[in-house]
Amino acid sequence: MTISTMTGYSKVNQGLSGSSLALTNVHDLFYWLDIVLIVGFLLFRKVKIDHRPLNKRIGWAVTSIAFLLFSVNLTLGEMDRPQLLTRTFDRTYLVKYLGIDAFTVYDGVNTQHTDSIRATAKKSELTSIKKYTREHFAAPNQVTFGKAKGKNVIVIHLESFQQFLIDRKVNGKEVTPFLNQLYHSKSTYAFDNFFHQVGQGKTSDAENLLETSTYGLPQGSLFAQLGSENTFQAAPAILNQRAGYSSAVFHGNVASFWNRNSTYKNMGYQYFFDASYYNTSGDRATGYGLKDKLLFRDSVPFLENLQQPFYVKYITVTNHFPYTLDSEDTKFKGTDTGSKTVDNYFVTAHYLDQSIKEFYAYLNKAGLAKKSLIMIYGDHYGISNSENRQLAKVLTKNPDDWDDFDNAQLQRVPLMFNMPGTSGGGIQHQYGGEVDVLPTLLHLLGLNSKRYIQFGTDLLSKQHDQIVAFRNRDWVSPKYTSVSGTLYLNATGSEIKNPSKALQKKVDKINDHVRKELDLSDSLNEKNLLRFYTPKGFTAVKAKAFDYSDGLDKEKAIEEKLGLKSTSVFSKHNDKSTLSLYETNAPEVNHKSTESNRIKITNPDNGR
Repeated sequence: MTISTMTGYSKVNQGLSGSSLALTNVHDLFYWLDIVLIVGFLLFRKVKIDHRPLNKRIGWAVTSIAFLLFSVNLTLGEMDRPQLLTRTFDRTYLVKYLGIDAFTVYDGVNTQHTDSIRATAKKSELTSIKKYTREHFAAPNQVTFGKAKGKNVIVIHLESFQQFLIDRKVNGKEVTPFLNQLYHSKSTYAFDNFFHQVGQGKTSDAENLLETSTYGLPQGSLFAQLGSENTFQAAPAILNQRAGYSSAVFHGNVASFWNRNSTYKNMGYQYFFDASYYNTSGDRATGYGLKDKLLFRDSVPFLENLQQPFYVKYITVTNHFPYTLDSEDTKFKGTDTGSKTVDNYFVTAHYLDQSIKEFYAYLNKAGLAKKSLIMIYGDHYGISNSENRQLAKVLTKNPDDWDDFDNAQLQRVPLMFNMPGTSGGGIQHQYGGEVDVLPTLLHLLGLNSKRYIQFGTDLLSKQHDQIVAFRNRDWVSPKYTSVSGTLYLNATGSEIKNPSKALQKKVDKINDHVRKELDLSDSLNEKNLLRFYTPKGFTAVKAKAFDYSDGLDKEKAIEEKLGLKSTSVFSKHNDKSTLSLYETNAPEVNHKSTESNRIKITNPDNGR
């Protein structure tokens, strides 16, 4: 655990208790037993402290031997893992070879170093970044450029949802039948070689990648560490300033989770409807927030009063580790691998699929479907590498043959741009990652992204860069995969042990490209360099202009002020709510409110 993660704990602690309990075993109690015994012996004077000072020669000797042994250990570590102290993706090996105490000191020094360079950042440091992003820019595809111009944008964030769930059957039944339908629709641009690129910030990293086309931090969460102070040129502000979009986020957890209540303001989100706006009492929520079926349904009053065109994001939570649901929520039967994590994963994914189907039915009835571009994506992996051997059975692979190449390939997540009522879509096979989403979205909306500092490229462009960089500096491409310096051939999954000079030269070039892109993104974010750059037609976001309390009242006040010019769904339906159009089989809808709650409701903006 890094210093950044420790210091950012207060930003993500809500909801962690449930997953921590799920990870706890009985034998964990023994880790604390020695401390309890020692304290007890000291209190009852069974053990006495010897206050006599240690001989200085012995002290120096012990210290010298300790340094010697540490040096030997470090040398052995460097022999086994070259550049152990300089290659970020090897921090797990630092703990393995040097111990967690040495890692904590090393990480603390790096954290302090980052803080100091941020304070001395200069405008001139942007030059190399602007040069790189401009040279790296991919011109829009003229066939798809502006295809969704003027449409509402609805982003559906599929929590912990991996690509292998698409078209997967368990016990003869499709896990995600509705998403499968969207995936194969000609009104959808779907991608089957799309990868998440998150680091320790997980969901918050995915959001940052999508909203800004920059990477998360090498350690910790950008939202939690820098979100309150950083300058962003993110999707909600860009769309508002260039095309008059309203913006909102719907999320059934507390506003402070991942420091969203502060970061969203700096990104330019006008509204944030968090758990304080919903009834999350009793069994309506899990430890991570309101259940998905209720989130979509209960968000209707907030959505229908928002001025069109709008850019909105739904952050689902039910498909989150430890993948538990109340028995009445679904009858879908999961796998039988012996791993509760793997088996339950398919159950909660099926529930999420049903939630989206219900939401789509509402969009059609409310007349929103054909007026919208619905972007659906998976934020990061749901099954960790430690569980992948159990998962291999479901994927009809031999667990004994499972290796790092398989782990890397499993980092695919879905990405779909669905435009109901259109044609010409289909499954796209080009490789890409979350950093590529924003330029792709902007170009679909007819907005050229060249003026912004973005590290991704339009997935639909003929000039799109198909090298996908992972946060740990591994990478995948259409032909090759590199994991911790080991090269694999994608076609066979076999390790390339003796690459030719020509191939090695090509791989070295890709390694340099990945390293440069990540380093430039880190420099941009860690030093907050965007404060020195204002693109044409862009006005710096003023976070103080946003307040996330009383959101619905503010929406209605705008409707009243605009009168007949109001473009909200509510106004277009003769000032009548469309909530009655929403149909759900969620049993909790009919449950009475209770005083019990699985999450603690707080909203920093309204004191609740």
